[in-house]
Amino acid sequence: MSTELQAERVVVIDDDHAMRLSCRQILAKMGFEVDVFDNGADGLDGVARLKPVLVVVDLKMPGIGGMEVVARVHEMDAEAVILVITGYATIGTAVEAMKTGAYDFLPKPFSPDEMRVIVHRGLERRALVREARQLRDDQEQLRRRFVTFVSHQLQSPLSAVHQYLDVLKRLGDTPEAAAQRAQWLDRCLTRTEELQELIRDWLTLSRVEAGNFVRSTEPLDLRGVVAEIPQRYGDRAGASQVALAVDATAEPCPVLADRKALDVLLDNLVVNGIKYNRPGGTLTVTLALHGNEIRLSVADTGIGIPEAQREFLFNEFFRVHSEAASSIPGTGLGLAICKRIAAELGATIEVESREGEGTTFCVALPLVTQSTEAPVAAAAV
Repeated sequence: MSTELQAERVVVIDDDHAMRLSCRQILAKMGFEVDVFDNGADGLDGVARLKPVLVVVDLKMPGIGGMEVVARVHEMDAEAVILVITGYATIGTAVEAMKTGAYDFLPKPFSPDEMRVIVHRGLERRALVREARQLRDDQEQLRRRFVTFVSHQLQSPLSAVHQYLDVLKRLGDTPEAAAQRAQWLDRCLTRTEELQELIRDWLTLSRVEAGNFVRSTEPLDLRGVVAEIPQRYGDRAGASQVALAVDATAEPCPVLADRKALDVLLDNLVVNGIKYNRPGGTLTVTLALHGNEIRLSVADTGIGIPEAQREFLFNEFFRVHSEAASSIPGTGLGLAICKRIAAELGATIEVESREGEGTTFCVALPLVTQSTEAPVAAAAV
């Protein structure tokens, strides 16, 4: 039994002293804290007070009967595992107990092994029910986050564009008005670009979460992908006064990957490395072999990430909270997308950072071995 399980409580409700003693011994040896009660009323009080994970109930008791106890325990805690025991076992009583809220039925006499098996099975079911509830809660939380995302992230640029346009239509035809009109139109274009980026990232994340973003994998050499980086991102890096460097091994770097998904992952990392860099800084993309994996690293010399915030870095909508990052635009979805794409590709992604010095993201992909029959696409180097 795990340490967590040893601390959990069980309540036994039975008017038979010998049966209470027997159940206590079996369950105590399983690592539970066991409380016993000789009647339904006291047992229900005990359940309400102790909140046990398992309740063992005898059907035939004076006063409050076992069926009523089962029903009331189920009302108190629908996740509690209720095990019914009785010396008058029939199919009818078993079915009735199950309908009332019991998990299973154990006829007397029973062996310790029989009880242990049913208890283990019941607690496994309880764990699955709790996991399912947690998944539902997570989905609801995601839905609420989406509402917040729409109201705050989308509404703000839309409102700004509306205000700009409302003022623009009232401007006259003076030279001053023409200059202001050009300036505000540029602002409108900037805000609409932000909106497009938000929507694009959200749609990408939705497809990744649905598990259909990586449609198929094919053998390819990562040297060819890395070789394209200076051409694809050189202008953007130059506009931000960031030097772009590539350091790739001369050895073949064969992987199985979806090229489109790999491009999205790399695009997010490189663009982030440019945006969060500093004027005069450097962005270095490194490709190296390490045992049975290929490591693709993107390192910048930018603002870095505060240590306390790194554990949240791959969460949806999370953005670094610092004075240096406050003016840098972004959706807070890019790294969440990277994390999920890496998982779909069978890869891992890790981050190292020093605040004020820079950040390095490292993606480790499985190396395709010689046993792979499909040929690897030639590298464009």
